[in-house]
Order: sequence, then C-alpha cells, then structure tokens
Amino acid sequence: MKKEIWFGLSIMAMVVLAAFVLLPPVSEMANGHLGLLMLALVVVAIMLGFPTAFTLMGMGMIFAWLAYKSQNPELAVTQTLDLMVQRTYSVMSNDVLISIPLFVFMGYLIERANLIEKLFKSMHLAAARVPGSLAVATIVTCAIFATATGIVGAVVTLMGLLALPAMLRAGYSVQLSAGAITAGGCLGILIPPSVMLIVYGATAGVSVVKLYAGAFFPGIMLATLYVAYVIIIAKLKPHLAPPMSAEDRYVPLPPVAHEVSITISDKVLPGLIGAIKGKRNAAVPMNELLKQLGIALLPAVSAVVIMGAIFMSVTAPAPLEDMQGVVSMGGGFEDPAPEAEAGDVAEPGDLQAPPGTDEPAAKVAVDAPAAAQAAPAEPAAPQERLDAPATFWIGLVSVAVALAIFYSYFSFVRLEIFKMLLGSFFPLAIMILAVLGTIVFGLATPTEAAAMGSMGGLLLAGAYRRLNMTVMRESVYLTAKTSAMVCWLFVGSSIFSAAFALLGGQDLINSWVLGMDLTPTQFMILAQVVIFLLGWPLEWTEIIVIFMPIFIPLLPHFNIDPLFFGLLVALNLQTAFLSPPVAMAAFYLKGVSPPHVTLNQIFAGMLPFMGIQVFAIFLLYMFPAIGMWLPSVLYK
Repeated sequence: MKKEIWFGLSIMAMVVLAAFVLLPPVSEMANGHLGLLMLALVVVAIMLGFPTAFTLMGMGMIFAWLAYKSQNPELAVTQTLDLMVQRTYSVMSNDVLISIPLFVFMGYLIERANLIEKLFKSMHLAAARVPGSLAVATIVTCAIFATATGIVGAVVTLMGLLALPAMLRAGYSVQLSAGAITAGGCLGILIPPSVMLIVYGATAGVSVVKLYAGAFFPGIMLATLYVAYVIIIAKLKPHLAPPMSAEDRYVPLPPVAHEVSITISDKVLPGLIGAIKGKRNAAVPMNELLKQLGIALLPAVSAVVIMGAIFMSVTAPAPLEDMQGVVSMGGGFEDPAPEAEAGDVAEPGDLQAPPGTDEPAAKVAVDAPAAAQAAPAEPAAPQERLDAPATFWIGLVSVAVALAIFYSYFSFVRLEIFKMLLGSFFPLAIMILAVLGTIVFGLATPTEAAAMGSMGGLLLAGAYRRLNMTVMRESVYLTAKTSAMVCWLFVGSSIFSAAFALLGGQDLINSWVLGMDLTPTQFMILAQVVIFLLGWPLEWTEIIVIFMPIFIPLLPHFNIDPLFFGLLVALNLQTAFLSPPVAMAAFYLKGVSPPHVTLNQIFAGMLPFMGIQVFAIFLLYMFPAIGMWLPSVLYK
C-alpha cells in the first residue's frame, strides 16, 4: 500500500480515536457532544472520498432531526425538512454568489485563449539575466495566469507541460522546478479577483470588496518572497538553477530592426530616429520605421499620461460648499411687523388670521416672486488650481530619470521582447487591473466587475482567434459544473452549520475556548495552527465552509477584525494545496510530469515554499498594515 494511503488512514484513525477518548459515554452524551461527534464524522467521511457537499447535507439533516427529536418528536421530520428548504433558499438568494460563475467563466475563456505559452516565453526572455530566470519566469507566469483564471489545476497542469520540460532540459533541480510550478499556480486563490475570497466573504459576512483590497498586497508580497527565494538559491547553489545559455537567450530580429541595428545603432531611439532622418532610410520602409518608433515610445507615452492624471488630481481645486438652502443662525425668518405707533394697540388679527380668511395665502403668493427676484444668483467665479506638492515633482523627476536609463539600455532585442509582452502580459494585466480596480474603487460591485471580466475574456479569446463554438461549449459546461459544486457546498455548509448550532456544538466550543482564558495573540496562533493542520487532510473549500462558521463567532470576544482574520486565513490556505496527502497541486503536476519525476520529489520541492507561506503569515501578523492599509485608505 502506498505511503500516502497509510498517511490518510492514520489521520482518520487519529480522528476516530480522539472522538472516542474525548467524548463521554453514549449514555452521558448531551446534544453538544453530538455536535462534536457530527464534526468528527464529517471529517472522516470526506477523507474516505464521499462528496463534500452531500456529506455535509446528509450529516446535517440526520443530526438536525436528532436535535428536533429531543425537543418534539412529532414535529421533528417537518422541522428538519423546513430547515433544509429555508437554508437552501437563503443560499440561492445570496447576491454575492452570482459573481462566482462569472469569474469562473472568465477564467475558462482565458485558459482556452492559449496565452500561457506566449506569456511564459516572453517572461523568461525578459528575465534572462536574472539568476534562476526560468524558475522566476515560471512563478511570475503562474501568478499572472492563475490570477486571471483562478483555476489552480489548469495553471499547474499547463505549466507542467510547458515549463517543467524546459527547466529540466536547462539542468534545473526537479525539486526546485516542481516547487516553483505548484507554489506559483496556487497564488490565484489569494490574489484578487479570487473565488476563495468570495466564498469566505459570503461565509463570514465580510465585504468582498474590502477582502479584495486587503488581499492585494499580501498576494504580491507572497509572490515576491517566492521570487526572492529562487534568486537566492540560484546565487548560492548555481547547480540547482543554471543560468540560461546564449542560445536560449537568442531573439531573432525582423529585417527592419536588423538593418537599422547594423547600419546606424543597436539602440532603439537613436537607430530609428537616425533611419527616419536623411538618406539612410532608403533600404527601410518609412511606415515600418514609424510603427516601430510608436511601439518604442509607448512606455514614455504611458508615463506622461499617468503623471498627467496624477497632476490633475493633486492640483484640483477644493470643491465649493453648496450654501444654497443654508440659513445662518438667527436668520431666515420673516421680518417682524412694523412697530405700532406710540399709543396704538396691536389688533389680534395682526397675530393670527381668523379662520377661513385668504389674506395670508395671498400675501405669500405676492411676496414669493418678489423675494425670488430680490437676490439673483451670481455665477461662481472659476477657482484656480492648487500648486502641485513637492512629492509630485520629486516623483516626476524620478520617472524622467528612470525613462532616460530605460531608453539608454533599450536595444532592438529588448524591443522584440517588449513586443512579445505587449501581446501576452499586458492584455492580461490590464484586464485584471480593470476588473480589480472597478471593484476596489467602488465603480462596480463584484458581480458587475465579474460580468465585465467575462466580456474581457470573450474579447481576448476572439482577439487571439480562439473563440469558437467548441471553446464556448466547453467553457459554459465547466462553468456550470464548478458553479453547481460551489453552490451545493454552500447549501450543505448552511444545513450543517444550522444543525451544529441546534445541537449546541457551537456553544460548547465557545465555552471551551473562552474557558482557556486566552489572549487575542494566543487565540490567533491557535486558530492559524488548527487551520494549517486542517490543510493537510482537507481542501480549502471544506475548511472555509465547515470550520469558519465555528471560528467567526469567537472573533468579537477577542476584538479581532474578521477582515484581518480572513486575510490570515487566505494566506494560510495556500498550504492546503501544497500539504500532503491531499496536496492537489502535486497530483496535478505528477499527472503531466516525465516518468522519472516522483511524488516524493514534488513534495520535497513544495516544502520550502510552505515554509515561505508560514513566514508570510508571520509578516502579515506582525505588520497588519500590509493587508489593512489599502482598505483603510479607500473605505474610511
């Protein structure tokens, strides 16, 4: 029997043994103990291979019936069926879940646009001089593509077919290659737009918009740590990640670029400007030179547009306060009636009109136009723009210096790599930033942004001539399959949580945890350790839908923000894809690896990246601003 099976059976045996040891005898069991027994049985059943959603529903209905039976045996069946219908309806009426099929559809369309091969080639050429360039390019490609698709299995499988043979041919270590592919492919469940964050938000009642804003920098931090680890390993142990050969770094130049680089200059701007001027451009078409020059100037044009937008933003005049309808203190009332002459006595009619008289109404009707014409509105004087702050000018000078350095090294070879990136990296990056930006800045809800992303996926697939009925049919089918799985998971989780609460399991756990008299730091460490250990036998979906409803009610007692807790959980759940025996990323990679690559080698390659994930959790806990700064700035 394989070691992995023995490992899984051992964990199941430990769960069953713990249930028998910790729970009281059957005759002394209360409803709360039945809730804990249900939790243990669910974990064992899932590890045996039963479908998670239907296991949760089945266990939830059985134990809900037991809970109702202990109160009123005659109505137990009716109440159990009513609970199932109510929980199902509440899940199906959750608006947040509409974004899941749209994001999944976007991911499947982008996956079938066949962008990943072009993206990987352009990235590893762009990083050719970086130590461990192939592994660095693999991590960056996985991060971008996984973020755009959100489908870990597809990214790991495709990169296993594309990057693993290239790294093995270049002499890379099997462990380092496998670790880079599996760890990079899992970043898609953390970096927004992420389906996992939507599931957590719907389960914990946390704003998905704030989760997206909070998870952006932790995701970038984790990817940066992966890249830094690969570069350090390649520097310290070059035999594990040899540098690329000159043959692998060779980029063929088109005839125009080759002619200009030989006759004038190998740098882009001097070469193209020199070719356009004078008689030296006789052998090169002018329209081709102008086209190449336009592409070369795109970074400068983008910098000018961005800095111009920033200038307009920081120098915009303060908005005028609308004083219309604002009355100063003590003003806004009718002038008092003229004082009576000496010796006169005010008549009662001057104080209150007799009933039925029309005189006051007539007075108002006559005085209103006069009052409106008395003070005509004066047009507001145009406000002058504010002076730009010193930080803007420092940033402008820095950008100008960076552009000067960039163009001084911008050769025709780099221009060709830049053109490759224009066709692979930038379309994906712009689409991701557009979808994420509309959500984070409040321009669209997650569902609306997901719809825009689906349209972007259609446009990308059409632009790369991959959009046909076969691709559409497969994408729609896989989207429906994945969405149904997620929705059934929510239904099962909702029924399970209701049954757990009915039995008093939540109260029992709350009493036990609060009785330990933990500090917030100790509780946070305990929760993260439990989630980390749960990631070994369970997947992230099961951890969120089963165990998050247990942790979330305890957070207010320890004054822990559910948003911050969710960011820590999202980082922690990265390990669920890398930890054996249910390390799905390892099995995805093993399915497309050469025969000599073993599961043990893949597991060994993933362990350092799991250590990096734990270090990232520590950094986020010690410096919460990594995740909380952006939501605090955007949603004050």
